[in-house]
Amino acid sequence: MSLRENKIYLYLAIIALMSGWLVKLTGLDEIYHEQVPAHSPDYFSEGYTKWEMNELGTLKNKLLSDEMVHYSDDGATHMVNPIMFFHNEKTPPWVIKSETGILSGDGKNLLLNGKVAIDREKAEGVTQLTINTSVLKVNPETSYAETDEWAELISPPNKTTGTGMKLTFAPPIHLQLLANVKGKYETK
Repeated sequence: MSLRENKIYLYLAIIALMSGWLVKLTGLDEIYHEQVPAHSPDYFSEGYTKWEMNELGTLKNKLLSDEMVHYSDDGATHMVNPIMFFHNEKTPPWVIKSETGILSGDGKNLLLNGKVAIDREKAEGVTQLTINTSVLKVNPETSYAETDEWAELISPPNKTTGTGMKLTFAPPIHLQLLANVKGKYETK
């Protein structure tokens, strides 16, 4: 092969070299080599829903949120206005609402911040219950929640307050106030 036959390859090599030189000259190659900040979101959503089923395939719990941001470094999911439902077979679901929440990367711990309200509607065999507190740690896997903060239990017409609380949502339901317990009860 002669030089005349290889002209096209020579032109292509010159164009490739000039293109690389222009990219270096304009600084475009630096855009792709910048470091991403350590704690930065990798995806987000408006309107988030997460379901968890039990071993029989029925709904165990459900987590909803107005907004969700997931972070790649620790796998945490930050939420705005999360609502958690714990379902039981024969009773209405427990509904937990808060202002913000952080779900751990492994999905085993949910930290609810701000005002937290836990509700269970009245049904056959169960009384209506509302619990007001803050900074609630929830373990969705074991249907368990606890707080070290003040808690108020309202089961009309009764009202009980205390500091610190432990609550198991799955049968057998267990609710315990830990300290400074005071109550107002109406008798029939």
